[in-house]
Amino acid sequence: MDDVRYLRKLLWLLLMLAAGAPAAAAGSINEVTVVTAQARHHFQVELAATPETRRTGLMHRRRLAQDAGMLFIFSRSSRQSFWMKNTLIPLDMLFLAGDGRIMHLHHNARPHSLTPISSNVDVTAVLEINGGLSRRLKIKVGDRVLHPSLTRRN
Repeated sequence: MDDVRYLRKLLWLLLMLAAGAPAAAAGSINEVTVVTAQARHHFQVELAATPETRRTGLMHRRRLAQDAGMLFIFSRSSRQSFWMKNTLIPLDMLFLAGDGRIMHLHHNARPHSLTPISSNVDVTAVLEINGGLSRRLKIKVGDRVLHPSLTRRN
């Protein structure tokens, strides 16, 4: 099983580098699992846990693998707002409580839009995945995202 995870991470890293991802960002790959009523969905994500990585996010990416994404982690729970400036691909945004519960979903954020996309509630993290994927996978508010950084209660 560890060999399979290693190979998936290596393949993901190679795909991200081929897509033009910065090497430093691609180096911090983590797995998250989204648990729905029907299934468990695994994603290889980059962590955005510093001000710089949160500012850059998924800007300038031409594509994102179907099992890839970015997990934005904040030091405290608060309302978060995102925009799509310089973002070339549509994204779904899953706004997460400290324990990983999905508190709010924004589907298919429009590339290049400067319109703020708000969490509407206090959140500790945001998971961005390909636009439309959360509907296809039947991910809903109340489902849970599993990652070591998502263990605290708000």
